[in-house]
Amino acid sequence: MSRRDVAGDGLPIAVITAVSGAGKTTALQALEDVGFLAVDNAPPHLWPAIADAAGEADARGLALGYDLRATAWGDDAAAALDELGRRGDVRALFLDADDAALIQRFNFTRRTHPLGEASLSTDLATERAALASIRGAVGEVIDTSAMSARDLTRAIWRRFAGGQTFGLRLLSFGYKRGLPTDADAVLDVRGLSNPYYDARLRPLPGTDPDVQAYVFDDDGLAVYAELRATARRLAQLARDAGRTSYTVAVGCTGGQHRSVAVVERLAHDLADALALHVEHRDMELALAEHADRDDNDRDDRDGRDPADPPVASDTSTGGTTS
Repeated sequence: MSRRDVAGDGLPIAVITAVSGAGKTTALQALEDVGFLAVDNAPPHLWPAIADAAGEADARGLALGYDLRATAWGDDAAAALDELGRRGDVRALFLDADDAALIQRFNFTRRTHPLGEASLSTDLATERAALASIRGAVGEVIDTSAMSARDLTRAIWRRFAGGQTFGLRLLSFGYKRGLPTDADAVLDVRGLSNPYYDARLRPLPGTDPDVQAYVFDDDGLAVYAELRATARRLAQLARDAGRTSYTVAVGCTGGQHRSVAVVERLAHDLADALALHVEHRDMELALAEHADRDDNDRDDRDGRDPADPPVASDTSTGGTTS
């Protein structure tokens, strides 16, 4: 399934225009976080061509920024909006805030207004007049006066991503192969019962039902319940903080049995509440190591050096030759 299939039949196009300081950059970054291609202050007459290119690239959506600086192109932004409507599902927003909030933001960031011609209040009034035509053409005006950056980000996600923006990545690994460098949290499950010491289970992966039954004995289930609560809580905190993704890594010694079993069970138990991605970093390597070790053990039992060439049968004498 392509991103377009998930988003809908037409390319979702967001046109974000705003008074300086009202949050356009925050809005564009929020859309980038959910897979939109963001282009800021391109000449409006190029918008249709950009939309065509975004569609060919199978982008999840296109976000176009427009503010006072783009009026220098002299294009008719309202007409460009109409043309965009024939290329996708267009939703245009105008972000504004009261002067007191905007002045406070400019003072906090110590930035100057793009006009810089008079007092900040006068420049804001001039800017609103320059943007009056595009404001009249958009479908929705959002007042960000009382919004934090996080509030605005969530508002944009609700409008363009259905509010479903957070993904939890569950990663199993083996400590002997090194800690993952991209994990936000690491859960150590080396204290759980180890199937390695059961000859029947040793060559099997943690996805096998018998291995999972071994790991999740009574004590293992009690520990797992705590691990699940911890993973769920960490994901919730990350989502509430405005994160779009979070990685919980689960480690055992080799990355074949216990960590894999725990990640698989977490994925099952958390699937209803979170968008999940599961990755078993070291499982295949660990399985290959066990397979090589078993081959060597068989060679040892046969009394042959594993480095020797294979023994060939001599059918004429009934014996063997080396």
